[in-house]
Amino acid sequence: MKKSFILLTAVILIVISSCTRKVPFPLTDLHVHLKGKLTLKDAAEKSQNEKINYGIAVNCGIGFPVHTDAQIDSVLATFREYPQFLLAMQAEGREWLTNFSKESINRFDYVFTDAMTFTDEKGRRNRIWIPSETWIDDEQQFMEYLVNTIVKIMNNEPIDVYVNSTYLPAQMADRYNLFWTPERMDRVITAAKNNNVAIEINNRFRIPSADFIKRAKKAGVKFTVGTNNADENFSGADYAIKMIRKCRLTQDDFFMPVKKDRN
Repeated sequence: MKKSFILLTAVILIVISSCTRKVPFPLTDLHVHLKGKLTLKDAAEKSQNEKINYGIAVNCGIGFPVHTDAQIDSVLATFREYPQFLLAMQAEGREWLTNFSKESINRFDYVFTDAMTFTDEKGRRNRIWIPSETWIDDEQQFMEYLVNTIVKIMNNEPIDVYVNSTYLPAQMADRYNLFWTPERMDRVITAAKNNNVAIEINNRFRIPSADFIKRAKKAGVKFTVGTNNADENFSGADYAIKMIRKCRLTQDDFFMPVKKDRN
């Protein structure tokens, strides 16, 4: 009797877990990197096995392997054998527009960026995912500068998607709701709507919050699913699926790039 009860409980939990993961439309993770041991072949197999399509992102900018127009041809050639993938330019730093021509940028299927690299009012280059390179003299002032930077990016940089949305440096991340106030959320959401920029729902960092997503949906902002994986160890898009269900998102709420000819 006890064994039967345990078995029944296990079956129920599996069913609940399966239902929680299901969404009524196909998912595309538009923020996958070939990092760690992940190759294009591995990504193709992983995508097929998990039934989640991928957009592969190439880091482009100062300090990255791809930093000039001359390198774009070889990048595109690498992906010709894998036409199932969308191809993204991840624009790094605020100077990326001076590194690449409009023609080179437009050869990618879509372009995204974030505000994780910026130069502050004192001329210090911040890379806010690295604590030793994040300059925080006053947390609220830092947050205001970060939000202003995000809005400026959306107003001035030709991007399709803003990724790693609402990311906070490690020193502040445990107080998300303190820093991401409704007023700050709405400033970012308004900029996204005005500039037709989609907001990423990020699986790795589990951001933005459901509150942010609901506010953005109400404003008519589109979303994407993204992971920003550090290596080959990622799967499932669980956070995005959870937010899709919790915030009642439909396929119409998502931005989907159009694949371009890479020949």
